[in-house]
Amino acid sequence: MNSLSGQLLLAPPHLADPNFAKAVVLLVQHDRDGAFGLMLNRPSDTGIDELWEHMRGRRCVRRDPLYLGGPVQGPLMLLHADASRGDTEIIDGVYCCAQADDLEQRVDDERATMRFYAGYSGWGRGQLEQELQLGSWLTAPAKADYVFHETGHDLWTRVFKRYVDATSLPDGFRPNDDEPSRN
Repeated sequence: MNSLSGQLLLAPPHLADPNFAKAVVLLVQHDRDGAFGLMLNRPSDTGIDELWEHMRGRRCVRRDPLYLGGPVQGPLMLLHADASRGDTEIIDGVYCCAQADDLEQRVDDERATMRFYAGYSGWGRGQLEQELQLGSWLTAPAKADYVFHETGHDLWTRVFKRYVDATSLPDGFRPNDDEPSRN
């Protein structure tokens, strides 16, 4: 089995599951036991400051949107660009953290490059490989600027147009920002 850790999963235009329509997922871990990743293009209407006040009883300095990492509930996670923290490096310049004590310190660092995620995308043993064989996902190389993009709304189209050979998709399926219903 070849690990896809550190790669992107792109939902193909014809994927009907609303949880993953036009999703861009960074695979944080992929091994024989399964896989998990975080959707990079699902900012929520809730800010990390609001969530932090609900969780810890105080607001934090950060005002970023909380991203929805996927439909599976799990701990609050953070993707960041600070190599000095000693967290797990996912790709060059992108690290993952889920330790409560570390998150406590980082929510008040307003200058650091980071994204907070609630929930994650998960696959059991062999499930992702099966979905890939069925064409339920496309893969692409991950880059730090995809993880820390300005807005999540155009990320799927940007990555899709750069890495996917649209001629290999079923007839009529093309990336289209202007008319999403045509995808």
